[in-house]
Amino acid sequence: MDLILGTLLLLATVMAANVIHLIYPQIPLSIYQILAGILLASLPTTATNFTMHPELFMMVIIAPLMFNDGQNQSFRYLSQNIRSIFSIAILLSLVTVILAGIILHIIMPYVFPLTLAFVLAAIITPTDAVAVKSLTTNVTMPENVGGALEYESLFNDASGIVLLDLALTAYQSGQFSISHGLWIFTYVFFGGIVFGAILGIILIRLRTYLMRDHVDIGSIVIPINIMTPVVIYWLAERLHLSGILAVVAAGIVHSILYDRLRLTSTKVQIATTTIWTIISDALNGLVFVLLGVLLPQVLRRTTFVSLARLAGIALLLYLIMTTMRFLWVRWQFIHIGSTRHNLNRDSLLMAIGGIHGTITLSLAFSLPVMVNHHFFAFRNPIILIAAAVILISILVGATAYPLLLPAKTRQYSQKEFHHHLTATVRYAISQLREHDANPREKAVVIDQLSTQLNQYHQFNQQRYQRLMSAARQVELKALDRLNTSNIITDQEANFYVRFFSRSLFRSSQHGLWEYIRLLRHQIKWHRLRHQHFQHHLAVNPRLVNSPHDRRQLAKHHRQIILKILKVTSKAVNEYLHKAETPENVNEIALVRRAYLQQQRLFTQGQELDGDTITSLFIDAFQYEHSYVQECLAAGKLSQALANALNEQISTDELVYIQSLD
Repeated sequence: MDLILGTLLLLATVMAANVIHLIYPQIPLSIYQILAGILLASLPTTATNFTMHPELFMMVIIAPLMFNDGQNQSFRYLSQNIRSIFSIAILLSLVTVILAGIILHIIMPYVFPLTLAFVLAAIITPTDAVAVKSLTTNVTMPENVGGALEYESLFNDASGIVLLDLALTAYQSGQFSISHGLWIFTYVFFGGIVFGAILGIILIRLRTYLMRDHVDIGSIVIPINIMTPVVIYWLAERLHLSGILAVVAAGIVHSILYDRLRLTSTKVQIATTTIWTIISDALNGLVFVLLGVLLPQVLRRTTFVSLARLAGIALLLYLIMTTMRFLWVRWQFIHIGSTRHNLNRDSLLMAIGGIHGTITLSLAFSLPVMVNHHFFAFRNPIILIAAAVILISILVGATAYPLLLPAKTRQYSQKEFHHHLTATVRYAISQLREHDANPREKAVVIDQLSTQLNQYHQFNQQRYQRLMSAARQVELKALDRLNTSNIITDQEANFYVRFFSRSLFRSSQHGLWEYIRLLRHQIKWHRLRHQHFQHHLAVNPRLVNSPHDRRQLAKHHRQIILKILKVTSKAVNEYLHKAETPENVNEIALVRRAYLQQQRLFTQGQELDGDTITSLFIDAFQYEHSYVQECLAAGKLSQALANALNEQISTDELVYIQSLD
C-alpha cells in the first residue's frame, strides 16, 4: 500500500511542480521539481521512504527515456554527422572521464582511489538536451550548436553508462586491464547497438505486417511500443550487452519507420507521440522529485564541513568538464559547422551546454548499496556531488545563455493567436448561418463550434443576463406578431406563454421587468385560456379522464410549441447575430445553447441526420482554412501565425473525425 501511495504522491508532486513552472517559468523546471521533492519528504508519512533498486531504476526509468530520445531522432541527420557523433559522444566522454578521474585522484588520493574517481567522472559525463532546451526557451540558440548538443546527449549517455560499468567492475575487483577494458567496451558498446537494431527491425516488421492486414491496430501496436524499451533492456543485460545502447538503437530504427509512415496510420502515430510525451515528461520529473525526496536523507548523514568539501569537488569537476568541452570544439576535434568568426562563440555555447540532468542523477541513484558484501560508503557522497554538479550546470546555463544569446522574438503572441482563432471560428459560424437547409443540424454544429470561443473569454454573468433578457423580449415580440398576423390562434399563444413562463421561472436569475412584461402577456390571454379549456371539455367531456386523449392533447401541445419555436428561435438567432461582438461571444454562445436545449426538449424522438452534421462540420473546417488563407494573402497574418492556426484547425478536424469512430 505504501508503494502505491508513494508512487501517487510522486506523480502528484511532478504535476504540481509543472503547474508552478507554467505560471512562473523564469526558474528552471528541474529546480521546482527538486524543491517539490524536498517538501514531499517533509510529509509525516512512511510512503516517502523510498529504497532505490539500481537495476529496476535503469530498466523502468532510464530505458524508456533513452528509447524515446532515439525514436525522436532523424536517422538521416545522424548518418550525416556520424563522425561528429563519434568525436563528441565517445571520444570526448572517454577523454573527460580519464582526465577528470586522474586529476581528482591526484588532488585527493586517499579519498578517491583511481577507479572510484573514474566512477564519479563517468556519472557526471552524460549531458541532458532536455535541460538545455528548457533553459533556452526564451533565447535563440544557433541551429548547429543545438543539433550538436542534441545528438551528443543521445550517445554520450550510453558512453557514460558503459564507462560507469567498467569503472564499477574495476573498483569491485580491484584490477583493471587496458586491453581487456577496451575489449569489454567494444563488446558492450557495439554489441548493444547491433542487438537493439536487430530487435528493432523485427518489431518494425511485425508492426508493418499488422498494418498491412489490419486497419485498427492502435490497441495492439501502442502497448508493444511502450513495452519495447523495457524488454530490450532486460534481454540485452542478460547477454551482458549495453541495455541502454540497445534501446537507443531500437529507438533510432523506429524513427526510420516514422519517417516512412508520415502520412499513413496517422491516428496511431498521434496517439503514440502523445503517450510518449506524457511518459517522458513524467519520468524526467520523477527523477528530479526523487532527488529532492532523497536529499534530506543524504544530508542528515553529512556534516557541514563534508558538505562544503563535496560542493568544492563538484565545482572542480564542473570546471574540468566545461574546459574540456570548450577546447574540444575550439581546437576543432569536432566540426559543428561553425565559421571562423563564430568559432569562439560556438565553443563557449557548447561548453555551457554540457548541462547535466536526468541521466547523471539516474546513474548516481543506480550505484549499488552493497559492494563486495559491504556497505558502499561512497554512495551518498557521490549522489551529493552529482546533484551539486547538476545544480551548478543548470544555474550557469540559466545565467549565461540570456547574456550570450539574443532573446527569442516570436512573430505572434498567445493573445494574437487566440484573437485570430476566435475570428476564424466566428467566420465559419457566419458562413454556416447562410445555409437555409437543415436548421436543426446546423444549430447543433454552430453550438459545438461556439464551445471553441468559450475557452478564450472570461464569462460575464451580468452581460449574459442582459442578453438573455433581451432575447426573451425578442421572443415575446415575435409571438405577438404571430398572433396579430393570425398565424397562430389566441389559444396557441396562450399555451406558449405558459411554457415561456415555466422556462423563465427555471432560470437562475431574472429581472423585475421580465416579470412585469410576462404578467402583461398572461393577463392578456388569461380569459382565453379558460375558454380554450372549456372548448376542449365541450368537444370531449371525458378528456381529462382518458389517458389516450391526454396523450393526444400533450402531443398536440408539443406540436404547437414546435411551430412557434421555429419562428421565435429564428428571431432570437437573428438578434444574437446582430448583437454579437468579440467581447460577448462567450455569453452569446451560452444564450444560443439555452434556446437550442429548449428545441431539443420538444424534438425528442426526432433523429438528427448524422451525415448532414458531419458534412456541415467539414464545411466549417474548410471555411476556417479559407479564412486563414484570405487573411494571409491580405497581409493580416504572418506566415508563422497562419501555420499555427492551420495546425490548430487541422487538429480540431482530426479530433472530430476520430470521434465519429
